[in-house]
Amino acid sequence: MLIKINGEEIDVADASTIQDVIEETNAPYTPGSIVCLIKGKKELEKNISKYKIKTNIGSIIIQLDESEDAKPLVDVWKNQYEDFVDLDIRWSTPTEVAIGPIVTDLEPTSDEFKYYEGDVVLSLSSFSNESTHLIMLKENTTNVYSVPPYNKGIFARVIGGKKTLEQLTDDDKVTGIEPIIERSTTTDSTSVSDLSTVLEEGNELYTYVSFEIDEDSPVCVEHMFSLIKDERIKVSFESDSFLGFYDLAGLVKPKEDTTQRTRGTITVRNAGVGIGKLYIYRENRVLTPNHTTVGRIVNGMEIIDIARENEFITIKSEQQRLMLLNKTQSEATKILSEVGVEHMIDGLVDDDAIIVEQEPKHTIDILKEGRVITKAVKKEDLCAIKFVDNAPRSVRYFKLLSGLLENPVGKIKVHFSVPGMHIVIFEGDKKEAKGLIPENNPVDKVIRGQIGITNMASKSAGLIGIRFEDNAEFGPTAESFEATNIIGDITSDYDSLEKLKEGVVVYVTESNHES
Repeated sequence: MLIKINGEEIDVADASTIQDVIEETNAPYTPGSIVCLIKGKKELEKNISKYKIKTNIGSIIIQLDESEDAKPLVDVWKNQYEDFVDLDIRWSTPTEVAIGPIVTDLEPTSDEFKYYEGDVVLSLSSFSNESTHLIMLKENTTNVYSVPPYNKGIFARVIGGKKTLEQLTDDDKVTGIEPIIERSTTTDSTSVSDLSTVLEEGNELYTYVSFEIDEDSPVCVEHMFSLIKDERIKVSFESDSFLGFYDLAGLVKPKEDTTQRTRGTITVRNAGVGIGKLYIYRENRVLTPNHTTVGRIVNGMEIIDIARENEFITIKSEQQRLMLLNKTQSEATKILSEVGVEHMIDGLVDDDAIIVEQEPKHTIDILKEGRVITKAVKKEDLCAIKFVDNAPRSVRYFKLLSGLLENPVGKIKVHFSVPGMHIVIFEGDKKEAKGLIPENNPVDKVIRGQIGITNMASKSAGLIGIRFEDNAEFGPTAESFEATNIIGDITSDYDSLEKLKEGVVVYVTESNHES
């Protein structure tokens, strides 16, 4: 049976499941994500009300007449609009532009009617259905167009591209006609997470979303990349006009490129309430300086239209993110060589050393400069942390302070270290620590290798510490248990940390992070 997957028509065995087709076609898909299932093209197009008529000099947008009187004409258009593709402009006058002819089953009348600028008419020239033309009116007129006995032959109106319409001559031609898919046209689409769902003839399946980046927004584009984990992204909020992704809300981002927020545009809020939030638009919205444009959807808007809050979407960039942190030097060299970027190494040159810093930091800047400098450390010098689940504010604070919110490797600086005390304390941020309520306080004792944060119960809120021996009285920052929030355990070798001096930087990563 014939189906479509991600826009490509394929022949699959009867009773194939979604899983079967994904495996057979190797379609991009991350487990746990939703897919979009559409019963078929006609099922989708029955809700479409706008079409783009492409010509060699530009495009014209028409909107169908939704009245009951126009329905017979609209049905003919939906069934036969592709017949007008590759036809020449038959004639162009100061009043009208005609495209055709095609053959229809319509019957003509000889009545004269008043027409207005922007009307789109099906006309049976010479009173013959074998000479059916599409007429677009450029100005008001009264005429006999041999129209069918429905709605004066009017089935649509021109709502865009009037300049193109004015410029068309009989030397021009129609190069394509496309239905314009909007949020309102996907009401018969289905969000599916059960991959054992059996497909039927004519079904359309979409498994992923792809986007292109805005090269004029390097900082905010990297912010968007940071929200994508294992090639998927989680929906935080959905409305008729946009999807919202809020996991990095509150991170201050600059105003970069600002454009019209048309359907499919991706933006990052750069000012005001909600700064740092990412948006993908289902419908057009007005231009605002408070939203930096970071990209545009290329394929898979069908998934954007049906996604709901807390669902995951498989998403891929047309341009690879050049995030080298937590990769080995040899892995980075291979990645960079494939995109024609020179890899320059500062310091440790071992192939298996782990990269902890890169300059430039942002993908777009790396591509523009054509080179990147990396700094690496021995694998055993990278501090790996397994974070707890029951101290979300404190874990977020640590990730924000260290840089782990947006990068696979972060860094913290030693604030206090005294030999024999069996703890090391790292610098905090009093401003960011204001919301550190008590959570996951130690009960009986603090275990060797646990990492903790001083909460608001102490004037030293925000300090980060690691304890190198069990202790039944004080936490990793030498505070009481009530003033201590445990955020995780060091899973790497941490004995050397106890010997560090004040001011030394320690590089950290998440132990369950997949590079």
